[in-house]
Amino acid sequence: MTQLIKQMAMEAVTAGKPCDIITGAVISAKPLKIRLAQKKILTEDFLILTRNVTDYETAVTITSGFSPGSHSQYTGSGEHSHTVTQGKAVIHNALKKGDQVVLLRQSGGQRYLVLDKVVRL
Repeated sequence: MTQLIKQMAMEAVTAGKPCDIITGAVISAKPLKIRLAQKKILTEDFLILTRNVTDYETAVTITSGFSPGSHSQYTGSGEHSHTVTQGKAVIHNALKKGDQVVLLRQSGGQRYLVLDKVVRL
């Protein structure tokens, strides 16, 4: 009976706290390993990455610094012209050794969502 009451109390506490916010440090980029403050090391099998912490390609429209339409540019090896409107850009946001990250721990699980890098001001 005592064990049942303890279990019910623990489930009530867990239900009120669906996730934990945790910080960690990237100790290896390939393979990805993150050390938590408790000295626990997480490998890729336990991590879910958001786009904020990965390299990705996205469509862009350049609206600042260029006039609409065509322009000419001297590159040192000759002049060329092209139209600047839309294109693709690669965002280099992948985690690197030494990055500090913020994670959410899944309630009752061993999976961690890596939300973003921590910015030090």
